[in-house]
Amino acid sequence: MVDELLTADRARRESLAEFERLRAEQKALGKQIPGAQGDEKQALLDKARHLAAAVKTAEANADGNQEIFDRTALELSNLIEEGVPAGGEDDYVVIREVGERPVLDQPRDHLELGEGLRAIDMVRGAKVSGSRFYYLTGVGAQLELGILNLAIAKAASAGFTPVITPTLVRPEIMGGTGFLGAHSEEVYRLEADDLYLVGTSEVPLAGYHADEILDLSAGPIRYAGWSACYRREAGSHGRDTRGIIRVHQFHKVEMFSYCREEDAADEHRRLLAWEEDMLAAMELPYRVIDVAAGDLGMSAVRKFDCEAWLPSQQRWMEVTSASNCTTFQARRLGIRERTEHGTRPVSTLNGTLGTTRWIVALLENHQQPDGSVRVPKSLRPYLDGRDLLEPVA
Repeated sequence: MVDELLTADRARRESLAEFERLRAEQKALGKQIPGAQGDEKQALLDKARHLAAAVKTAEANADGNQEIFDRTALELSNLIEEGVPAGGEDDYVVIREVGERPVLDQPRDHLELGEGLRAIDMVRGAKVSGSRFYYLTGVGAQLELGILNLAIAKAASAGFTPVITPTLVRPEIMGGTGFLGAHSEEVYRLEADDLYLVGTSEVPLAGYHADEILDLSAGPIRYAGWSACYRREAGSHGRDTRGIIRVHQFHKVEMFSYCREEDAADEHRRLLAWEEDMLAAMELPYRVIDVAAGDLGMSAVRKFDCEAWLPSQQRWMEVTSASNCTTFQARRLGIRERTEHGTRPVSTLNGTLGTTRWIVALLENHQQPDGSVRVPKSLRPYLDGRDLLEPVA
C-alpha cells in the first residue's frame, strides 16, 4: 500500500506540473494575441484553441490523479505503539482482573431475567423493526437512562463537557475518523442524502473541531457525547443472536479528548481509569485487556478494553474500549494546535463510559435465585430508590 501511495503521489505531482506548465503557456499566449495582426493573429488563435483543449485534458488528468492519491492515502492505517501485543482477535494480553465473579448454581441469562422484569421485549422489537432490534420497557428503560445519566454526571465532575451529538454525519467526517476502511460494511448509509448513521459519538465529536486550530495551553479539551448509535453487524451472523448483546441500535456515552501528542499516552491511561471507576460504581467484576495489533482497527495505535463477566455463558464480554488515535484522525480532519514553531496536528482519544450493553452485565451479575435483580447503590437514585427489581407476575 505504501508503494501504491508513492506511485499515486508521483503521478499526481507530474500531472499537476504538466497542467501548470500548459496553463502558464496559455496565459502567455493570451497576452500575445491582442497585439498580433493578420495571419499571425489567426495562427495564434488556432494555437490557443488547441492549447485550451490540452489544458482542459491536463486539468482532468491532474484532478483524477489527485482523487486516486486521496483515496489511496485514506486506506492507510495508523502506526502501532511500541509494546502492543502482536497477533489478532485472540492474542490480547490480560492486564488485570478486578472483583469477584458471582457464584451461581443455575444462572439465568439477561434476556430471561429482563423478560421476567418486563424490562426487555425482543419479540415486539423484531415485529416492528426486524432482528437485533428490541424495546426497553419499565425498569429496562430506567436502567439504561440511569447508566447513561450516571456516566454523564461522572464525566462532568471530571471536567468533560457533556454533548448531545448529531447521529448523521457527512462522508468526509466518517472517512476522516477511519470508519470507512476495512469495516465500512458495518456502517449504515443514507444514499439519498449522502449521509452516514454513526456507530459511536466518537465520529461527530472528532468532526466537531474539523479544520480548526485549538488552544491546548490549559490541557486537554474533553467532551462526553451522548448519542444513539447504529451498527449493521454485517459480519456477525450467528454471533450473540439472543438478547441485546449485539444489536443494530443502542445508546452510549463516549469520552473524547483532544490533547498534545506528547500527552496522549498519559491521557489514554486516564480514560481507562475513568472507565474502571464507572465499572466499580456498577459493582461489576471485570478485566482489562491490551488489544492485539491485528484487532485495533484503522485509527488506534493502542486500545484497552474492559470486559465484564457474563455468568450465563461463563465468559468475558466487552463493555468499554479506550483508544489512543494519536494524530491520525486530526491529520485527516485538519485539527491542529498552534505552537511556537507553527501549527501541528493534535492527538485524539476516545473511551466508552456507559452503554446499553451494560444492562446485560448488570442483570446477570446482580441476579438473585428467584429472578429478582439487586440494584447497585449508585443506580438507585435513578430507579426511585429501589434496591431490588422483582419479577412481574
